[in-house]
Amino acid sequence: MTRDWLTAWLLDSDPALRWQVLRDLQDAPPDVVAAERSRVATQGWGARLLALRDADGQWAGGACFPGEGRASDVEGQPWTSTLHTLELLRVLGLDPASEPARETAALVRQNSRWEHDGQRFFDGEVEACINGRTLAIGAYLGEDVHALADRLVGEQLADGGWNCWTEHGSVRSSFHSTLCVVEGLAQYEQTAQDGASAEDVAALRAARERGEEYLLERALLRRLSTGEVVEPAWLTFSFPFRWRYDVLRALDHLRTVQDTPDPRAGEALELVRAKRQDDGTWLGENTHPGEVHFVLEDGDGRPSRWNTLRALRVLRWAGDDVG
Repeated sequence: MTRDWLTAWLLDSDPALRWQVLRDLQDAPPDVVAAERSRVATQGWGARLLALRDADGQWAGGACFPGEGRASDVEGQPWTSTLHTLELLRVLGLDPASEPARETAALVRQNSRWEHDGQRFFDGEVEACINGRTLAIGAYLGEDVHALADRLVGEQLADGGWNCWTEHGSVRSSFHSTLCVVEGLAQYEQTAQDGASAEDVAALRAARERGEEYLLERALLRRLSTGEVVEPAWLTFSFPFRWRYDVLRALDHLRTVQDTPDPRAGEALELVRAKRQDDGTWLGENTHPGEVHFVLEDGDGRPSRWNTLRALRVLRWAGDDVG
């Protein structure tokens, strides 16, 4: 297929996807991008998610595990609670300056408490994979998450990463938790939180870079000890990705913090190239089971606009001609 066909196909979609195509693949003027992005709050997926918000600012009645207490990461868990919905709205690009975003942030700050021990939402709870995403959401919405950022830096393990099982004694990092945390730290840096000194920001950046080094030392997919692929599922590209690690998600993060790819990401980039279909698209893969508000795409094995957008912008960052 031609580049024009692929661009038209990507743009024939939701405002949440269109504004990112305009920004990341077409270098559209900022005012054009902003105008399209503003529609996320009033049209399509973003508007539908906002319409499902409870009166207290939450979704599905709780922060992460409403009605379940401290649920474990079971297959098929619901993805409809406040944490997962706010994370999706951040990925879709809801303008944090919009009235719905400001109102939601204020209500969540006032009303949402973690099922773990009743902590306030933007203070985080105990698991690094949850707290990393909470940091990203809070920073994105302009909330005061300085203490949470400092806490995550203090919880960094000796090998450079993080693990949700640290509270149970784990001293080895997890790909899942580490990527969640470095995404959160990067979002915090990008939003230039008030009250953070230059020294604090430098410490946060150093922690983030150590976390990224943990992933890069392992080529984003292999065990450091044996060189084996850690988990075959990480070679498939999921959207929404939730708390789960995969190679495309890791590359898309690195694209936001590095001018050019680290050579150690080369194998991961080759995997992305190899998954491109003859028509120029990438397929949906490994959709994480569980209750959702509504389905965003056509399902596994079908062309995925989200995977195609993310793969194209990663390869463009790598210097490929993505036409």
